[in-house]
Amino acid sequence: MKGTNLSSPAGFILLGFSDQPQLEMVLLMVISVIYILTLMGNTAIILVSYLNPKLHTPMYLFLSNLSFLDLCFTTSIVPQMLWNLKGPEKTISYTGCVIQLYVALGLGSTECVLLTVMAYDRFNAICRPLHYGITMHKKHLQQLAAVAWSSGFVGSTVQTVLVFQFPLCSHHRVDDFVCEVPALMKITCVDTAFLENELTIAGALYVVMPLGLILVSYGCIVRSVLRIKSAEGRRRAFGTCGSHLIAVVLFFGTLISVYMQPKSKYSQNHSKFLTLFYTVVTPSLNPLIYTLRNKDIKWALKRLLKRDPS
Repeated sequence: MKGTNLSSPAGFILLGFSDQPQLEMVLLMVISVIYILTLMGNTAIILVSYLNPKLHTPMYLFLSNLSFLDLCFTTSIVPQMLWNLKGPEKTISYTGCVIQLYVALGLGSTECVLLTVMAYDRFNAICRPLHYGITMHKKHLQQLAAVAWSSGFVGSTVQTVLVFQFPLCSHHRVDDFVCEVPALMKITCVDTAFLENELTIAGALYVVMPLGLILVSYGCIVRSVLRIKSAEGRRRAFGTCGSHLIAVVLFFGTLISVYMQPKSKYSQNHSKFLTLFYTVVTPSLNPLIYTLRNKDIKWALKRLLKRDPS
């Protein structure tokens, strides 16, 4: 098969915006700042959730998991991205590409499931408040978190193995910032119909189904909240869900745009910016969303910064 290398290549070239070096310098500075803010924001949420006993509740346990996940997700992608943006050398080793794809897919899939679990938590808190303490007990919380993490990496294992089973074109030039399935499929020198079908199934399992369950949960939540006679009660109930709902819209919206839109929907550069958004921007926004909209988090942060023992 001409133009195909059936053996494992030495590495890949991640093109990014290599044809626009001035844009790359701007992205280098912007992404560096965003990455630092992501590390600081998510670490702060993990610390206050762990150190403050008042935040030892199911909602903050899952929020800590989400923050830890975002830390791992950005760290699996951004350092390599920054290294490639700073100069003409834009390579990643074959092993590095495999690991990056596996980890990023696993963490992305885990976040889909975790956001669903968080919606289930809000459903129990608002729709079944009398049974909340029984339903969301410590062992059940640990089981839900374990299911989210394990299910994410099971799917990632299958997809990563399948992607790298296909022979790749000899140039190994990936027209993106990261090793991800859509970009790698474009340098596969055989018919990718099977891989596309598998990606559709994975999308149904990790995007469509979780999003459907989240919408069902919020449908029940809205119905329960509307039954509350007090306007203040309704406002408080919706307030506990607002941050999570914004995070869901941001994450699933960009994920669907990258993985589930028709190929001709966006230009390649547009797709790259969408990839940047869900890999770099969204993890930095989650701490901001939860901090600005959550009085408990703001109070705990102030107490931690002031080191107030009272």
